[in-house]
Amino acid sequence: MEKRTDKNSYTIIFATVMVIIVGALLAFLATYLKPRIDENKRLEKQQNILYAMGINDNDEKSVVFISTNEVAEKFDKYITKQIVIQGDKVTEDNEAYLIDLKKETALAKNGAERRLPLFIGEKDGEKYYIIPMLGKGLWDAVWGYISLDKNLVVKGVFFDHKGETPGLGANINQRFFMDDFAGEHITDGNTFKGITIAKGNADPKNERKEDFRVDAIAGSTITGDGLTAMIKKDLKMYMPYLQILNK
Repeated sequence: MEKRTDKNSYTIIFATVMVIIVGALLAFLATYLKPRIDENKRLEKQQNILYAMGINDNDEKSVVFISTNEVAEKFDKYITKQIVIQGDKVTEDNEAYLIDLKKETALAKNGAERRLPLFIGEKDGEKYYIIPMLGKGLWDAVWGYISLDKNLVVKGVFFDHKGETPGLGANINQRFFMDDFAGEHITDGNTFKGITIAKGNADPKNERKEDFRVDAIAGSTITGDGLTAMIKKDLKMYMPYLQILNK
């Protein structure tokens, strides 16, 4: 005699019920956890922006961000102004750091005028201009922040990635790579040059700061090319505003 559980209809009904239960549970968890996830993303952005301007708890070799318990206070202290550049229009916005660069890029592709967030910080009496960037690496998105002084010299950077190769392209967020950017120039007089991640740069200690180049990570050519494209593309969009700083 055939058992009820041996019937195909039972299997289909059981699978359907399980899908509904699991789907409802996931939907509940996503809704319940969304405020916490959004808060973590907000704090992470603040940590990254501060890191680029040298506000961190680094030891000699490791990347150590300002703790989540302190970051909001430090962000308010060191980031003195947030602005949004949209064509010829420049406005202040205390939540400019929450602008989604991916969405702005998509809007620009559809003909809209994208918003460019810019963060102005001050540390030890010196102003910093921190620019967010978004690009494409070998496997997925790469992004970061670069801070400049009034002479458009790099003060610091922060890079990260979604899925670059461990031990190779994934090392863009390590000190030995990011620290090399400090002191690099992005302009030659009034001409924008950007920074190229160069394979075989013949400057392993990055002592030449006006060659517009930083040594690539061995074995990560495509990731380096993605960073180069990102830096040049995104910094160039800010140049009309940045170049008025010295006038």
